[in-house]
Amino acid sequence: MNPSQQYRFLRHSLRDGRSIKNDSSRWTKLHLDPWLLCFLILNAILGLMVVYSATAQDMGMVLRQATSFGIGFIAMIILAQIPPKVYQAASPYFYIFAVIMLALVLVIGETRMGAKRWISLPGIGSMQPSEFMKFAMPLMMAWYFSRRAFPPKLIHIIVALVIMMIPFVLVALQPDLNIGLIIPGVFALFLSGMSWRLILGAITALALAAPLLWMFFLQEYQKKRVLTLFDPESDALGAGWNIIQSKIAIGSGGFTGKGYLEGTQSHLGYLPEHHTDFIMSTYAEEFGFIGVFLLFSLFAAIILRCLMIGMNCFHNFGRLYAGTVGLTFFFFVFLNSGMVSGILPVTGDPLPLMSYGGTAVISMLASMGIVMSIHTHR
Repeated sequence: MNPSQQYRFLRHSLRDGRSIKNDSSRWTKLHLDPWLLCFLILNAILGLMVVYSATAQDMGMVLRQATSFGIGFIAMIILAQIPPKVYQAASPYFYIFAVIMLALVLVIGETRMGAKRWISLPGIGSMQPSEFMKFAMPLMMAWYFSRRAFPPKLIHIIVALVIMMIPFVLVALQPDLNIGLIIPGVFALFLSGMSWRLILGAITALALAAPLLWMFFLQEYQKKRVLTLFDPESDALGAGWNIIQSKIAIGSGGFTGKGYLEGTQSHLGYLPEHHTDFIMSTYAEEFGFIGVFLLFSLFAAIILRCLMIGMNCFHNFGRLYAGTVGLTFFFFVFLNSGMVSGILPVTGDPLPLMSYGGTAVISMLASMGIVMSIHTHR
């Protein structure tokens, strides 16, 4: 029987590290991947430009975001110097620390917009522990599956689901239905060669359980978001306001956009959260279809580079981690883009390396540092 497509991802790669040309190159000695580094720097510059426009040229917020990028790139460079075997050994400790932080949110967390999601650190400011879990979860799942035979057995899949559900339940108690915490685990399961029968069975079970989740699990505001998705005009001045204004901003950008700093929906206050959750709408209004196409091309380059690094890696931990990071990056781009264009419910997940917010930027760049370590340590 031919191996499944995701299993081939783990098998078809060089085993001796000879995929790198000229191992004595300067970039290899620095343990950095020039292509991925270039893409990330371009993304950071573009993100700062849009934050500057979305915040009405508020240099204070731009400097704070630039500081987050600076810390993130420093963390990325430092983490790239550490061999992958160190991360493999430390992965369970990262996961346990992230779980403890999520539990602390329920005790000492700050309540904003009806939910406890932030912890204030003296001298540092607020942070979202759920963003750190997005960094720890791929490490934990890559560690767990790299120690088992591929494809995984049913008992190993059950244990992996328990690992994923612990942080998911802690975040749900905040309350916040953040599926982004379990997505890295889902992608790790896929890349480890999980049977398509089990995948289709899980999708079927989730579909059958949807009515129960709707009745007993979802909060009222979450139900309202889903209902608003299908008919935003039913509450145009309430729950549907965000989606309607976002569509207006995207549509008014046209093919070439209104021009940098010339957006009206965000600058006149019609578009809510225009520098965080809906920053894509701000960007589309000013740069139009051409700008969005170029941004998605940059995102695609980052994703494909991560997948290529995973394909060329010669150990299971590195293949799983790099592939999971690339697919998780794709998921959040798809989720945020679908949210602002009205094809997915409003979830509040940021656009990677574009939305204003320090914790998400630092955790994403730190993850890219580990991907570079996997690529350059042979």
